[in-house]
Amino acid sequence: MRELALHLLDIAENSISAGSKNIRIEVIEDIQNDRLKMVVQDDGKGMDAETLATITDPFVTSRTTRKVGLGIPLLKAAAEACNGSLKIESASGKGTRVEVEFQRSHIDRMPLGDLVNTMMTLIIGSPEVHWRFKYQVNTETFEFDDEPIKEHLEGVPLSEPAVLSFIREYLEDGIAGIKPAAEY
Repeated sequence: MRELALHLLDIAENSISAGSKNIRIEVIEDIQNDRLKMVVQDDGKGMDAETLATITDPFVTSRTTRKVGLGIPLLKAAAEACNGSLKIESASGKGTRVEVEFQRSHIDRMPLGDLVNTMMTLIIGSPEVHWRFKYQVNTETFEFDDEPIKEHLEGVPLSEPAVLSFIREYLEDGIAGIKPAAEY
């Protein structure tokens, strides 16, 4: 994958496959400490200790459509190549938390990518999931929660053009409002 937002999409899709009803995605840029952290936390079926121990092995996957699972192993390798790390916490029946951290300024760190389109894809593709998103740069924070929007719509689908336009603009404005001026 060429950008970190696509890794977030991949992990969130794994959360959906695990039956998650609530998924929280966080992207935290700490410019002073030169760190970039991303977290995906869900309430899906989780993993037992045996599965968790093999999750970073590219030749282990729960999918039946292919025999390898490269998303997590590639993300782990990318983080470690950029003075970072990947941590996964999970328990059967309780959900999973994936946290990855990078040296923000590292020359080999892939770009953050299109967070808006990643979130739009997830929100539209899985409207039954309660999506929460947090983007933070230093102490400034933008948060998105689709639950109040769904309640206000009273059954109108998120796929309605006016609703899609509103959500996209809300995400774009929120992220742009705190995005660092100088991107690495």
